[in-house]
Amino acid sequence: MRRIARILLALLLLCAGSAGITHWLGTREDAGPAAIAATDPAAQLDRGRYLASIGNCMTCHTARDGKPYAGGAPVPTPFGTLYGPNITPDPQTGIGAWTADDFWNALHNGKSRDGTLLYPAFPFTEYTNVSRADSDALHAYLRTVPPVSQPSRPPELRFPYDQRPLLAAWRALYFTPGTPAEDSGQSPQWNRGRYLVRGLGHCAACHAPRNGLGATMDGAGLGGGLIPMLDWYAPPLNGAPATGLGNWQAEDIAALLRTGMAAHSTASGPMAEVVQRSTQHLSASDASAIGVYLKSLPSAAPPARHPPPPQASLDAGGKLYAQHCVQCHQASGEGHTRAWPPLAGNPTVTAASPINAIRMVLDGGFAPATAENPRPHGMPPFGQILNDNDAALLVTYIRNSWGNAAGPVTPLEVKRARASAN
Repeated sequence: MRRIARILLALLLLCAGSAGITHWLGTREDAGPAAIAATDPAAQLDRGRYLASIGNCMTCHTARDGKPYAGGAPVPTPFGTLYGPNITPDPQTGIGAWTADDFWNALHNGKSRDGTLLYPAFPFTEYTNVSRADSDALHAYLRTVPPVSQPSRPPELRFPYDQRPLLAAWRALYFTPGTPAEDSGQSPQWNRGRYLVRGLGHCAACHAPRNGLGATMDGAGLGGGLIPMLDWYAPPLNGAPATGLGNWQAEDIAALLRTGMAAHSTASGPMAEVVQRSTQHLSASDASAIGVYLKSLPSAAPPARHPPPPQASLDAGGKLYAQHCVQCHQASGEGHTRAWPPLAGNPTVTAASPINAIRMVLDGGFAPATAENPRPHGMPPFGQILNDNDAALLVTYIRNSWGNAAGPVTPLEVKRARASAN
């Protein structure tokens, strides 16, 4: 009995670790409302193309140097590796034989064409909020991409994570299909933003904490969380003043989504990839709607209070900052133009977890290349210049200067960040 419980827990934890699809034989659910006939097929295809872009479908369904949407992109997890499936219209190895009803059943109910269950790593827990009209548009568009004959690669998972039938228990605990009705007490713009955030945007997949069984906790609250395996922290998207978007305006959020840069921060790490591949394609109105909706989310809890680091640590960190950082980020921490972002009030710096700031200091990085910012400035890596102790002092300094009041950083945390990057 204890062994069965361990297997169940391990399988459920797998659901939080990656994006991929595999199956467990089950019964087919009703496909939902009848397919909606397109009154303008050309407009429906354009709509589907747009939705595929803002839903970031390409990332999980296209391998490096592979054919678009032909699958094979590896997604490493602590339990093994999963691979994005082929969703081109090839009838044997892709979804060419799928009807609009079949496609809707996958997005809305989390079931494949033959009724088998899909792993919650495929974010049907969010896609269930996608409307039938948008599902049909996506299906119509995917039927126009070049078909590729390439079997979807099965997951390579270690025992007991390869035991599939227990996935049914996870669904019973954590999944109820349904598209929320519009809130008549809110504006059309707010409702549009909520629809995008909770549906194709699947923001909760990264920006909500998960419980021990891999399910998001208060996904609608978007309280932030560590992204499994990637070892980056997705900050809160709620109104937390220090660690979330409390000091942002809706226009700042829209700018970050479309350009990768905003007044308070620059997209980095996994978010830079999301902006480059997906959100830069948002229309101005949709980006603004997301900003309006996110600004309406209250902070779930007051920010944690940390005792100030010892003055000697701040003095040592300040010297390192003056030596390596002040030329770009200024002595005031306000940055310089949009090329060098501010560190004062920057949620990447003041986040509950220091991992993002540590990794930027060690590894450097670039803002995403977007249509409005095609040649972004980059930050050089300092990991070969700074030892673990110096890097910890530097990050502690920037997290506790210019009004920032975040927790200190230890050399052990820096050492772990180095190890996770290798």
